[in-house]
Amino acid sequence: MTTGTAGGLTWSLRDRTPEDLTLLADTVPALPADPSAWSDGGGVRVCVVDTGVECGHPIVGPVQGSYEVAPDPDGTLKVVDSGPLPDGTGDACGHGTACAGIVRRVAPDCDLYSVRVLGEGFTGSGDALLTGLRWAVDQGFGVVNLSLSTTRPKFLETLRSLADQAFFNGTTLVASAHNTPVESFPWRFSSVISVGTHREDDSGLFLYNPAPPVEFFAPGQNVQVAWTGGGTIRTTGNSFATPFISGLCARLLGSRPKLTPFQIKHALYLAAANVRVGEPGTRIGEPGTRGAS
Repeated sequence: MTTGTAGGLTWSLRDRTPEDLTLLADTVPALPADPSAWSDGGGVRVCVVDTGVECGHPIVGPVQGSYEVAPDPDGTLKVVDSGPLPDGTGDACGHGTACAGIVRRVAPDCDLYSVRVLGEGFTGSGDALLTGLRWAVDQGFGVVNLSLSTTRPKFLETLRSLADQAFFNGTTLVASAHNTPVESFPWRFSSVISVGTHREDDSGLFLYNPAPPVEFFAPGQNVQVAWTGGGTIRTTGNSFATPFISGLCARLLGSRPKLTPFQIKHALYLAAANVRVGEPGTRIGEPGTRGAS
């Protein structure tokens, strides 16, 4: 077996000692379990990787940057700055605007960015998704909203690698579960926060799911969302539950900027409406813990 390091990854300590790995760590941050006590997302950059975001939409508010995946003359895909956009433009079909509006509602002070990877009729490719997501991860956004997925197995390992890169570099990926029971990615990866829809009327309710694979349920049924033309529609889908959780992640980061994706996921777990925190050593399912009535 080969040991050592490759590509900056540590596979073995080899000749090093624990003292060689000494780190200075921050104290464990104390966070209130009530999301209403978290920040409004100020100073946190949230990137919506989707169909674009309509410029000037009154529900979305300011968008700090709009980008899109476009081919070079030789066909190579890259992310380019969309430049100044006239009001009413920037979104191919409304989906990205809807997601951005939900993020804005939950985390009103966050900085919103858009990367367009899908076109009219939600057309696009796995390569465009990979290009846009790779760019977003490289930019170091605090939160990336992915209300989309791919069923193509050939993109699985590259997507997994990007999700892991984001996780270890401090970018929280929030990914929508597929609306039908099919295998798709990246929401199935443990390095992302995966989201589905609950059917309750409470617009602020989110739940932890103790039965994998999807981790959290948020409002996504018959929700009013921003849409093209400066208006709104009512629609349903996991796509619209996902930016609710992205907004909560932004609020957590606004409260504690040094939180890692792992800590954010744990904080969401503790704040979920169906989770009860018991005494140390209490077993799950006992009174006072998750699942108790």
